[in-house]
Amino acid sequence: MTYFHIFICLCKTLSHLEEIVFTLYILSSTDSVRLVDGSSHCAGRVEVLHRGQWGSVCDDDWDMRDAAVVCRELGCGEAVDVLGNSHFGPGSGPIWMDDVDCSGSESTLKNCRSAGWGKHNCNQTKNAGVICSGKLQYIWVRLVGGPRCSGRVEVLHENTWATVCVEDFDQQDAEVVCRELGCGPSMEVLGAAAFGRGEGQVWTEELQCRGNESQINLCPKSSTLTHDCSHDNDVGLLCADMVRLANSSRPCTGRVEILHQGQWGTVCDDDWDMRDAAVVCRELGCGEAVDVMGKAHFGPGSGPIWMNKVACSGSESTLKNCGSSRRVSDCHLAGVICSGKLY
Repeated sequence: MTYFHIFICLCKTLSHLEEIVFTLYILSSTDSVRLVDGSSHCAGRVEVLHRGQWGSVCDDDWDMRDAAVVCRELGCGEAVDVLGNSHFGPGSGPIWMDDVDCSGSESTLKNCRSAGWGKHNCNQTKNAGVICSGKLQYIWVRLVGGPRCSGRVEVLHENTWATVCVEDFDQQDAEVVCRELGCGPSMEVLGAAAFGRGEGQVWTEELQCRGNESQINLCPKSSTLTHDCSHDNDVGLLCADMVRLANSSRPCTGRVEILHQGQWGTVCDDDWDMRDAAVVCRELGCGEAVDVMGKAHFGPGSGPIWMNKVACSGSESTLKNCGSSRRVSDCHLAGVICSGKLY
């Protein structure tokens, strides 16, 4: 924040000057919101600056549209996930915003509707968090050769992408990679170049992740390898997608379900259309959308209903980036038929 002192002189006589000092607070967009206690500037607990003091935001009704505003305001790309229940730890100081309701087009979080400054029925165990796609750091890891959240593991080493040997990669490492990429939990570690042989270097260090790190560059590493490794041993990884199609004999057809806060839930068919379906099919590597199904065509789901009135433009990389509402009254479940196969 930048402070400017403005001096105003009220001259009664030449021998008597009365000076009044005002302080003008000028906020840039990056000064009015921040993400705290995450792995980077683009992930963490949401905090806003109001009356010169940083405070937190309650997770009531906190959704992807709200997160999209925060990510855009910080220059952090798209919203990848929204997190509640103080996922990034409890804040301190005031809780400035509750019941936030952004349309998604606002230039700053402060322009979104809310219960009013400092008005809330929340405590610091219910702070809102955000994970955005952008980072201040390098992209340290990627998955190549498979659909989203699956592929050959490659890490950025000395500005060059290198593959990883299967002997130097375990389930704890896999959990960190999946988490860093915004995917669901690790499902399987694959050897024998399951996603094809890589090119260039094979990484010469061994990851020794504990499994709870947010990024692999935070994991301990060992450079005392006792074996040689070729691209025939490039490791591959299957992470759970954040979206799946359930209750069908075909992997690219079924009831739409999304993973949020570690729990699978369903999607309402209100306003569900081919643009929404196209995002799901593309996210799953399932080709094009062939048809949209409603009225619980693929059977009733279980667990929470996470999204309602989904409004994708069709260009989003993941369903979670589409606008939606969490307010659900009477709802039938959405389904999709895609053209392709997962593998």
